[in-house]
Amino acid sequence: MTTTYFQAEPRMRLHSSGLRDLRKSGRLPGIVFGKNAENEMIHISTAQFQRWMKQGAAGFIELQFEGKDPFTVLLEDIQRDPVTRDLLHVDFQQVQTNEIVRTKIPVKFHGTPVGTKQGGVVQIQRAFIEVEALPNYLPTEVEFDIGGMDVGEALYVKDAKFTSEVTVISENNEFLLSVVKP
Repeated sequence: MTTTYFQAEPRMRLHSSGLRDLRKSGRLPGIVFGKNAENEMIHISTAQFQRWMKQGAAGFIELQFEGKDPFTVLLEDIQRDPVTRDLLHVDFQQVQTNEIVRTKIPVKFHGTPVGTKQGGVVQIQRAFIEVEALPNYLPTEVEFDIGGMDVGEALYVKDAKFTSEVTVISENNEFLLSVVKP
């Protein structure tokens, strides 16, 4: 899994007006939580986080603090404004290299199914697969070539291939993608 670096700063508990001012200054409030660790309120650069999101938002994040040891984290949740879709808050899960981590691995689809030439429509049901593994065994993403799919065919979680060190938590019969008649 790849690692991205963000400069983070601790923050104190703020009321809604304080959080709004923080966001207006280009900072994204967040929290870091983890097993056997105190929750830590932070803020990071909104612009840098948005660039990372556009690049696929996958892999480990190293939160670097001035005068403190860095945290290795995984993105756990993003909260957005329901109307504007602006980023409001981000949750990170702290990662210990010797402890199993449960996370969602993004699924990427490549190609255009042959079934779309016959009028089929691609429906993406799920964009991630939930797994557990030690951090160094976690894949960055799962890729599928869907170019050969015809109308009526589907991809399931069970079609994803992982190393033996990765345990799939999602149900095997969950749909990932299907090509259906319109």
